[in-house]
Amino acid sequence: MLGLLVGCGGGGMPSGLTPVTGFQLDRYLGTWYEIARLDHSFERGLTHVSAAYSLNGDGTVRVVNRGYDPAKREWRQAVGRAKFVGDPATGRLKVSFFGPFYGGYNIIALDPDYGHAVVCGPTRGYFWILAREPRLPDEVLAGLVEQAKRWNFAADELIFVQQDNPPPAEP
Repeated sequence: MLGLLVGCGGGGMPSGLTPVTGFQLDRYLGTWYEIARLDHSFERGLTHVSAAYSLNGDGTVRVVNRGYDPAKREWRQAVGRAKFVGDPATGRLKVSFFGPFYGGYNIIALDPDYGHAVVCGPTRGYFWILAREPRLPDEVLAGLVEQAKRWNFAADELIFVQQDNPPPAEP
């Protein structure tokens, strides 16, 4: 999710979808691994992508997205902040990596144990499957991909992110 939703506009939500309710930010904080995504220039070619969420002193959420660029043999990182769009018990936020420009971060599915999540942007062109571990069981992942199809995302175009065979550690 490096550079997540840069240039996507405000905190919009695709029609026909609803964010999760009963959302608990304290349970969502921490590291999430990107399991699958739709392609975008800001993540193109990256492997080992993760996002770490922590609370800022002002109540916003600090977002640190990281990914490895094997072509350049380097890590890339973007730091941003997120804030709720409305009720904090609803999984609908907006994220900014560049000043006043925010993009939608809509949690549309969330495991009751906060083990995996499905996130979309303001349109069906932005979609991610995230998990607390670098891999999801095959049957869970297959179910999430099927759900993406039912929601009319281009599930056949999903990129499954390499999370195994770790790249070199940062210096």
